[in-house]
Amino acid sequence: MSQDIESFNEEDDEWLSELETRATDLEKELFDWRESRAREVTESVYRRESVPGATFRPSTDDGSREHAGARTSAVGVAARTDGGHARAGTGAHPHPAEERTRALIDHGRRSVDRARRSRGRKITIVTAAAIAVVTLLVLVVFRNGASWPPSVATVQSEITAACQNPNIASEPGQVNFACGKTTSQILWIFALMTSTDNANYTDSKTSREGLEPITATQGGEVAWSLDLHHPYNPYNPVDSLEVAARAINNIVGGATLTNAKGDPAVQPGLESSPVNCQQYTGSSAVISRAGFPDVCAQPVTSTSGQAALAADVYQEWVVGATAAAAKNVSVLFENANNPGNPQVQAILQTLPGAA
Repeated sequence: MSQDIESFNEEDDEWLSELETRATDLEKELFDWRESRAREVTESVYRRESVPGATFRPSTDDGSREHAGARTSAVGVAARTDGGHARAGTGAHPHPAEERTRALIDHGRRSVDRARRSRGRKITIVTAAAIAVVTLLVLVVFRNGASWPPSVATVQSEITAACQNPNIASEPGQVNFACGKTTSQILWIFALMTSTDNANYTDSKTSREGLEPITATQGGEVAWSLDLHHPYNPYNPVDSLEVAARAINNIVGGATLTNAKGDPAVQPGLESSPVNCQQYTGSSAVISRAGFPDVCAQPVTSTSGQAALAADVYQEWVVGATAAAAKNVSVLFENANNPGNPQVQAILQTLPGAA
C-alpha cells in the first residue's frame, strides 16, 4: 500500500511542478508585457498632449477616436485585479495576444487545481483504506477478551521445570505423553480441573494434596523412580507435576515392575488395547515385546485422538470421575490455544472458585 502511495505521489508531484513552473513563467511574461504596453501607451499620449499649441477636441474623425481610445486603453491596462490580470476600462477591449495568454494561464491553473483535487481524492481513498485495514486487524486480534485463568501461566512455567527430569517417561517403554510438545497441556488441565491450580490444595475426602489428582501415598510410590533430590513434597508444585507426569505416562504406556518374588510384572497401559489404539490412532495394530507392555503401533498424532486419550487417563486416574468430567477434559485439551471457545468458557464457570 505504501509503495502505491509513493508511486502516484512522485508522478503527480513531477507533473504538478512542471505545470506550476510554466504558469509562473507565463504570468511573469504577461506582467512584463502589460507594464511595457502601459508605459508605451502612456508615453505616446503624454507626447501628443505635450506638443505646444496642440489641443484635442472630441470629434467624429478617426484621429480623435484613436486618441480617446488610446487614453482609455492606458487607463484600462493600468487597472489590475488581485490575480494580476488587466481589468478592462470603459470602452476598452483586451488585446488578442493578452486574451490568448490569459486563457492559457487560466487553463493551466484549472489543470493544476484538477490535479490537486485528483491527488487529494487519491490520498483520501488510500488513507480510508488503511484505516479500514487497521480497524479490521484490531477487531480480529482483540475480538474477545477471553483467556485462561492467570494461574495457568504459572503452572505452565512449573511444567517446563518439571519436565526437565529425565525419568519422566514410562519404564521400560519410554512413553512420554505428559511432557510431549503437543500434549503437555494435560498436566495443567488436570491441575485446573482438580485443584483450580492451587499448589496448597487439600481434598479432605480423598486425602489428595497439591496440584495434581494423586494421593500422597501414590505420589510417594512414584517419586522413588524419579530420582528426586529431596523427599517428595506434594505441596511443592514442581514435585507434584513430576510425579503426575510419570503417573500419566505409566497409565498411557504401561510399566514393568518387580513383584514380591523378584519377577517382572508387566502392567498394561491404555495403549495396550487394540480397541483403544483404533480410537487414538485409527489403527488397532499394537507392538508386543517380551517384558514390555503392548503399545499402539501407530503414534497418537491427531488432536482428537490425543484428546480422547487424555479423557481416558482422567477417568483411569481420578477415582469416581464421571463421563461428563472426562468429556470436559477432552474439550479443554483440544482448545488449549482457544480459551474463547464457548464450551471452554462454560466449563471454566463450573470450576471451584469460578467468579
